[in-house]
Amino acid sequence: MRKSGKLGFALSAPYLIYALMFVIFPLLFSVFLIFHRWDGMSAPTWIGLKNLVRLVNDSLFYRSLLNTLQFLLIHIPLQIFFALLFAVALNSVKLLRGFFRAVYFMPVVVSGVVVTIVWLQLYSYDNGILNGILTSIHLPRVPWLTSTTFAMPSIAVMATWKNVGLYTIMFLAGLQGIPDEFYEAATMDGASQYRKFVSITIPLLAPTMTLVVVLSTINGFSLFVEPFVMTGGGPLNATLSSVLYVYNQAFSFGHLGYAAALGFVFALVILLSILIQRKFLGAE
Repeated sequence: MRKSGKLGFALSAPYLIYALMFVIFPLLFSVFLIFHRWDGMSAPTWIGLKNLVRLVNDSLFYRSLLNTLQFLLIHIPLQIFFALLFAVALNSVKLLRGFFRAVYFMPVVVSGVVVTIVWLQLYSYDNGILNGILTSIHLPRVPWLTSTTFAMPSIAVMATWKNVGLYTIMFLAGLQGIPDEFYEAATMDGASQYRKFVSITIPLLAPTMTLVVVLSTINGFSLFVEPFVMTGGGPLNATLSSVLYVYNQAFSFGHLGYAAALGFVFALVILLSILIQRKFLGAE
């Protein structure tokens, strides 16, 4: 018994060391930094609650939070709509299903930096493909990334394109878990395809839907690479996401204590939003 306990501890030791170094210690150190001023070079200075007071009065904090919420409001509905649409289409395709599944999933595994660079070319005001299409049909060019109106929606569309394959696979797995007997019984009752989709498919996909919404929310709150590479948070802070603001405070301005306070509050916001979603969407 004692030997098996030692063996179990030895086998779990790598994970415990990993958790201690990359989860527990950073978390405790972040809590420590909330109450200190630190530039990463000199010794931390105790300042009490000043970082939290500064956060409450920081207009850019609220702006970054609103920008992130705007991104989520565009990104999540688009993500769910297209992922479900593609999953239903793939579920009905019998020939080359594996090939199409790989095609849809391919953008997920491509580096986010590479994707944003490609979309920078698509969104280019002077030479971009999208504006080229608009001008070919005698419509004005659109400042996709240099307008405060279009910048965040443009980033949300690009992020949707990159991640939709992951959620398509999830919905496809959920669809294939629905027994055919339900559809056969509905067909015998004369139900239309629309009625089958609304009365059978959507209710039985509810757990998958909840999972997709929660994961989309967490991924949306971690928005960083896209605005960092494409706009740098501009124009006029219109694409300054929460994580990008934390990054700027920590590594551009050297305010590591304040960045820790921002990160702590953003984590609470994410937790609160997920709890609200679980309440309305169901715990499953």
